[in-house]
Amino acid sequence: MRNIERPSLKTVLQTTTVAGLAAVMLASGIPAQIIQSYAAPVTVTAPQAPSFADVVSAVSPAVVSVRVQSDAKVASSDDSNFSFNFGGPGFDQLPDDHPLKRFFREFGGQMPGGPGDRNQDRAERGGPRERDRGDNRPHRLRPTAQGSGFFISEDGYLVTNNHVVSDGSAYTVVMNDGTELEAKLVGKDSRTDLAVLKVDASSRKFTYVSFADDSKVRVGDWVVAVGNPFGLGGTVTSGIVSARGRDIGSGPYDDYIQVDAAVNRGNSGGPTFNLSGEVVGINTAIFSPSGGNVGIAFAIPASVAKEVVNDLIKDGKVERGWLGVQIQPVNQDIADSLGLKEASGALVVAPQEGSPGQKAGIKEGDVITAVNGQPIKDARDLAKRVAAFGPNSKVDVDLWRDGKKQTLPVTLGNLQSDEAAAATPKEPDAPAPSSDKALADLGITVAPAEDGSGLSVTDVDPDSEAAARGLKTGEKIVSVNNRKVENAADIGKVIEQARKDGRTRALFQVESGGNSRFVALPINEG
Repeated sequence: MRNIERPSLKTVLQTTTVAGLAAVMLASGIPAQIIQSYAAPVTVTAPQAPSFADVVSAVSPAVVSVRVQSDAKVASSDDSNFSFNFGGPGFDQLPDDHPLKRFFREFGGQMPGGPGDRNQDRAERGGPRERDRGDNRPHRLRPTAQGSGFFISEDGYLVTNNHVVSDGSAYTVVMNDGTELEAKLVGKDSRTDLAVLKVDASSRKFTYVSFADDSKVRVGDWVVAVGNPFGLGGTVTSGIVSARGRDIGSGPYDDYIQVDAAVNRGNSGGPTFNLSGEVVGINTAIFSPSGGNVGIAFAIPASVAKEVVNDLIKDGKVERGWLGVQIQPVNQDIADSLGLKEASGALVVAPQEGSPGQKAGIKEGDVITAVNGQPIKDARDLAKRVAAFGPNSKVDVDLWRDGKKQTLPVTLGNLQSDEAAAATPKEPDAPAPSSDKALADLGITVAPAEDGSGLSVTDVDPDSEAAARGLKTGEKIVSVNNRKVENAADIGKVIEQARKDGRTRALFQVESGGNSRFVALPINEG
């Protein structure tokens, strides 16, 4: 029997290797190269984000910094109702030549004895304090405010905020290339917080921008704010329109555009642009618990600014129509008490003595529902509409009086002072419904007033709606549903008549501290 020898492991491996190489060479003709494999990188196809570079490049030469000097002792920057004041720990530790430290030293004001207090520094050196020198020597002009602005014509007219230039004696405009030019005040309007300056440079034509049609501005539109925050010079921020028609209580004509672009101290008077490079608003105020930007800024609409600016350039002032009545909003309770179908219009609290409104026959308790046939939405709407007419304009005022519509012709006066046209819309201390049937159900006790006119409130049930709505002991009820009342029986008669007329509330005119307001109390039976 033949012995069959098994091949060794070494022989098998050698044979397998040779066979594999032969197969590779037969397939490719050359030895194959082994390449390591990797996974493909992640890629995401996304829409291209908008760039503001073209807009900024075009409008930046028209935006300027505005420096204001006066002989005022206290330096401060923006002084609007919504503060731009900003500070914080650590600023005194910045280098002396740091732009932020220079800004706060010149425009931020200092606490007596604090870092940067000039009086403290002089006292430590043995010199006299400024307040010890007396007022006999001439006052040196010093920086008192700093803000922003923008040119609206090639011959040098520019717009900024009134609160930036207010009380100033000298004005300097700093261009985006660093050029400094002197400017003069053309006019200012405190009610809209706008002002116009003029740079006289006959040899130079300025890049300027135009106002947009802000009626086309929508919530959610992109906007770009350009200004001079903290004295740093031209700074650009972007955001969207957050809301329209904002009333922040800064004046009778509030109608702000709210934006979330970063706006800070020094941005006042600067423009907010749309993506076409048109000015949709003028940055005026911010809401901020800390004084810094929190994404809530307010800009004067272009439509308001355009009219005011044109008047300031033409006449150096703004003339407005004047009706001369104190008004308050009409809420649903008041509307129900007067038999109005909807809560709109402006309730006349009192006409001013000798005013055009009083001369025309407008009375307390009237609700102004339209002017020249244009419906009045609320008290603030009336203030703006009346102001839009020129002095001596003849208008027809529609009223709701004693459950009927009336129309009175009125010749408007001239609002020359800073008193609000058509009276600043004033919220009542508290509107006010109460309980049910007679005075006991209303939750009040009354007695004849000491002056013989009206009824004094001697007690208010703390659990009543009257108390909840702000009616207080010591106040005087003058009328109910525009009917004079002299005793409790008079009130009862008026309430009973109102119930017969199908009304659920009665309108009480209440006087306190020389002021008058209307309070609607429910009179539902049972």
